[in-house]
Amino acid sequence: MAGFGDFVGKALQVGLDMLTSTEEKGPGQRDAAGPPAPGGVRTVPSSERARQISYAPDLDGAADPGEIVWTWVPFEEDASQGKDRPVLVVARAAEAGELLGLMLSSQGHRADDANWVPIGSGPWDREGRDSYVRLDRVLEVPEHGIRREGAVMPKDRFDRVAGELRSAYGWH
Repeated sequence: MAGFGDFVGKALQVGLDMLTSTEEKGPGQRDAAGPPAPGGVRTVPSSERARQISYAPDLDGAADPGEIVWTWVPFEEDASQGKDRPVLVVARAAEAGELLGLMLSSQGHRADDANWVPIGSGPWDREGRDSYVRLDRVLEVPEHGIRREGAVMPKDRFDRVAGELRSAYGWH
């Protein structure tokens, strides 16, 4: 019976590998994005998704640039694991139904990291802690992966984030 257990284990592994593998990339296809995370979220260097950025929140049930939403975000060390966290929507992706967002953190040690910009506190954090936005990695988030709308970021704070993306990562 051990042979059958080995067979089932190998079959499951092959199936999982097929589900999580990425196709061979052809010319012009992106290559810096990691494999899709279980929630469909991908992380990509911000400079590779540089585009027009503008503040356009509209609490209409659809996520828009300038809004902070909650979604599942993969851990950098292991994309098969992650957690729900707030994300600042900064643009729409080239793919229909996808958003570009930047991860938020309330960990104070981010204050000394050049890849993070402070945005202060807001209604996206129940405890009212100061938050930081990660600039160097953009998240490609399917709209269906948004768990809930959290808040609208004040325009002056969004403009600070947008200015950093423009000056350091080629956004416009």
